[in-house]
Amino acid sequence: MQLLAVLAAASFTSASAATDIMWWHAMSGELGRQLEKVAADFNASQSDYRVVPSYKGNYTETVRAAIFAFRSRSQPAIVQVNEIATATMMAAKGAIYPVHELMHDQREAFSPGAYLPAVAGYYADLDGNLLSFPFNSSTPILYYNKDMFRDAGLDPELAPKTWPEIGQAAKRLRDRGAPCGFTTSWPSWIHVENFSAFHNLPLATEANGFGGLGTSLTFNNPVVARHVAQLAEWQASKIFDYSGRATTSEPRFQKGECGIFIGSSGTRADIKANSKFEVGYGMMPYWPDVAGAPQNSIIGGATLWVLRERPAAEYKGVAKFFAFLSRPEVQAAWHQNTGYLPITRAAYELTRKQGFYGRNPGSSIAIEEITLKPPTENSRGLRLGSFVLIRDAIEDELEQAFAGRKSAQAALDSAVERGNRLLRQFERAGPER
Repeated sequence: MQLLAVLAAASFTSASAATDIMWWHAMSGELGRQLEKVAADFNASQSDYRVVPSYKGNYTETVRAAIFAFRSRSQPAIVQVNEIATATMMAAKGAIYPVHELMHDQREAFSPGAYLPAVAGYYADLDGNLLSFPFNSSTPILYYNKDMFRDAGLDPELAPKTWPEIGQAAKRLRDRGAPCGFTTSWPSWIHVENFSAFHNLPLATEANGFGGLGTSLTFNNPVVARHVAQLAEWQASKIFDYSGRATTSEPRFQKGECGIFIGSSGTRADIKANSKFEVGYGMMPYWPDVAGAPQNSIIGGATLWVLRERPAAEYKGVAKFFAFLSRPEVQAAWHQNTGYLPITRAAYELTRKQGFYGRNPGSSIAIEEITLKPPTENSRGLRLGSFVLIRDAIEDELEQAFAGRKSAQAALDSAVERGNRLLRQFERAGPER
């Protein structure tokens, strides 16, 4: 009898064990802690499933790890993929489980209309069906050190709005002894991709790739060339100081080396946590002599893609996790704690009603910037195959310009040539759209 009781207890324990769902992601630091909190909150809300987050490095490293894992059938159910890899993920039809299909199959409520158009449109197919789950959407904004502004005789309550104003303020900071006037993260995302959208300039033909695979890059135009040339000129006196790719520049702002920083709205949590000075916020700058500027910025960040060939029980849990993430209170908390955009209308309205924007000046700038004007074909976003590699080519060439080894025009011409070769290779591979 005692043995039977033990076996029965063991059987009950096994039957009631939660199904683990692996979630591979690319968030470290404060953002990683907030992500783990989201998973922990879901796990605490029910007992059938347990989402297990696992940090796999930056976005490129995370996607690469998922690809290798898929080949050995050890892939996670969920992987976080950055926005510029959308076309590449769409091409991998046998590996992905489109989110709209998942939610339908699992009979979980899911309405693309609940999401902000600037977010949903980026990750939907031509019929408006969401292919991945919008999670962390950001856009570039301006951060500045109010203490350094006061010391340099600049108005600490007035963020520079245009590129000429950036140059003037950064020069004052340098004259006052700052090691650098301003720096930025993600050089291609800010100075080519978002710069083009904010000035209503096409990055590529075919509506920046949304219209088809036969797209060609066009960002080597006079406006972008002039901008890159100005950055290179400022680089010589460290009015602008290039600090590397991705987020390598961010600590320079947090430590007070650079008085102005242009980076992701999603880095607000890290900046607030690590800066020992009063931070000011502003929109991304623009050149005032460009007709139509400012237009609207485009999103960055990432979505959650579901990978195929996992047990059926896991997919039921993934659908419930996505339904949990869609709740207004969950989305509002994520937005407020990180600086990422409130990706649903309900989360935005809840945050506004809670008075968050009033208590936290500057926290609504990303939303105001991305909805500044109705998106055009030039400012909806981009959907270009192999864009992870294309962005590397762009940043290679920008570094040549900043170092004075190439003119801005020559660098951009080379980036376009290299990028178009990659687009043709992607097109010849023949992925379905």
